Amino acid sequence: MCLICDRIEMIRNGENPYFVKELETGYVVIGDNQHFYGYALFLYKNHKYTELFQMDMDERTKFMQEMTIVAQAVYNAFKPEKMNYELLGMGDAHLHWHLYPRVEGDIENYGNHGKGPVWWYPMEKMYSDECRVGGDELEQMKNKLLIELEKLL
Repeated sequence: MCLICDRIEMIRNGENPYFVKELETGYVVIGDNQHFYGYALFLYKNHKYTELFQMDMDERTKFMQEMTIVAQAVYNAFKPEKMNYELLGMGDAHLHWHLYPRVEGDIENYGNHGKGPVWWYPMEKMYSDECRVGGDELEQMKNKLLIELEKLL
């Protein structure tokens, strides 16, 4: 099983502490690490496809619509200056969106004088234990996002 499938199985078993809400095509979760405060993911429900173009038009349209709703909810909940969207898949070939709320200075002086994509920020800093959330902070983040999702659905 892939990492995304493992996380979805945890959701289905009630064991994923980062789970926020199930939508028709996927699951909304808060990211484990929060260097980019409000970072969330939208995990496609099954491992049937590895590319957007493999989906039939109706399902692809629904998946894209729901991802956009999740992005808007993240934006409304965490008030960034800009949202960044990534659908990659070389690490885990399971369709899933990374939704990064961005603010000026969030990559410090890395990149082009502190401006650029999230992956210009060092991974060891982005995924450090200092950036992990849990406990009350995680619950507050999940609740903020859930409230905004419910407004949009």
